Amino acid sequence: MYRVMIIDDERALRSLLKKTIDWEELSLEVVGEAASGIEAINIIDEIRPDIVFVDIRMPFMDGIEFSKLAIQRYPKLKIIVLTAFDDFTYARECIGIGVADYLLKPIVRTDIQQSLKKILAQLEQEKGQDKNEDTEDGKDLRMKSIKEYIEGHFDDPELNLKSVADNFGFNSSYFSRKFKEEIGRSFIDYLTSYRMEKACRYASRGELMYITAKLVGIPDPNYFGKCFKKYYDVSYSDFMKGERSAKKTTVSD
Repeated sequence: MYRVMIIDDERALRSLLKKTIDWEELSLEVVGEAASGIEAINIIDEIRPDIVFVDIRMPFMDGIEFSKLAIQRYPKLKIIVLTAFDDFTYARECIGIGVADYLLKPIVRTDIQQSLKKILAQLEQEKGQDKNEDTEDGKDLRMKSIKEYIEGHFDDPELNLKSVADNFGFNSSYFSRKFKEEIGRSFIDYLTSYRMEKACRYASRGELMYITAKLVGIPDPNYFGKCFKKYYDVSYSDFMKGERSAKKTTVSD
């Protein structure tokens, strides 16, 4: 099955799109979703979609910016831009950056199905053209150097699996697989975990969340907040309150 990702800041639209199409009938599977372009860029290496639906208007990183970055990383990625009528002329410019199609909101089932069938035909044509990922197996991952590189560039929002793989001369898929084998966790989990460790230090110093988010390479504070709570089971603000309380207790002692 081909893999689908849905990116829209409106949860209702993401849910509607998932329910509107019989994905299994088309040999498709919705494997991930995101509420912003920045959140999507941070998880796309892990999800590895073949097809992406993305809203043209979103906070922090709109659909056009996301598409430029995503296609730069994955030239064969098929992106369908969702746009309101007022953005229609703007959306047509997407074709120039490699977007596969654009559809008007409100979404219409038949339009989506036609677009998907066209894209599926393209994917089938390209299927046999991919290079064998195992040609890299003769190389060793220079893991110490790779970890040092990640830790030295964690504050760069553009740091991702592909950029690191390219920097060390590896195929992205091979690098992803071997990284997990050697480290015992996925690349995105390792990177996010390291960023959250740094975030804890900034929080302990009293940095505001939006500042810390930028300092650790996740400029979307909403996505940063989700990551922080996932790793520490407490919100950033509650963590800071706890730190302040601990300092007061220490002083009074």
